[in-house]
Amino acid sequence: MSLPRVLLADDHRIVAEGLTSMLAAEYDVVGVVEDGRQMLEAAARLQPDLIVADISMPHLNGIDALVQLKRENPDVKVVFLTMHQEPAYARRALDAGACGFVLKHSAAAELLTALRAVLQGKTYLTPSLAGDVLNAMRHGTEQPADPAALLTPRQREILQLLVEGQSAKQIAATLSISARTVEFHKYQMMEGLGLHNSAELIHFGIKNDVVGI
Repeated sequence: MSLPRVLLADDHRIVAEGLTSMLAAEYDVVGVVEDGRQMLEAAARLQPDLIVADISMPHLNGIDALVQLKRENPDVKVVFLTMHQEPAYARRALDAGACGFVLKHSAAAELLTALRAVLQGKTYLTPSLAGDVLNAMRHGTEQPADPAALLTPRQREILQLLVEGQSAKQIAATLSISARTVEFHKYQMMEGLGLHNSAELIHFGIKNDVVGI
């Protein structure tokens, strides 16, 4: 009987190597990638049964990557393994379609349990956050206003790359669009957010943690 196939997405090589060793007895780790864009490509190419991903990754954060994955494959199963302990991150992940949310400091104890649950069609939420998150969902509590939610997925991609220091030309090459299109999106973001220049836009991206959300 073949083992379930797992793709790992984490930009910390030591973490990925540790996870590979930990999962080896029960899973076939078919690939390890270091950013959200590589995760999209590897998921399409390798067709894993499960993806274990960080949220904060270069080029495209894990939650935005999941949103794109869901458009191509609504049945994709992603478990986030992250340092982010705030319930808001768990809610964003679940809203995007994640099947699991595990904190890195409890990975050894929880990750295998989470993956087994997800393969059985369940959703796993780390117990330390479950109460707050489920209560908020049950009572319809609104999340704090997220200004970055005003942006389109493409604008969020561009903003993350700007925050990471890429020029319009580099972003155009990364996203296979023209530099003129990149500049148009920058203008649209500044107009919609009431910002006046690229520096203010990048500061907005840093303040709203576009790499991590």
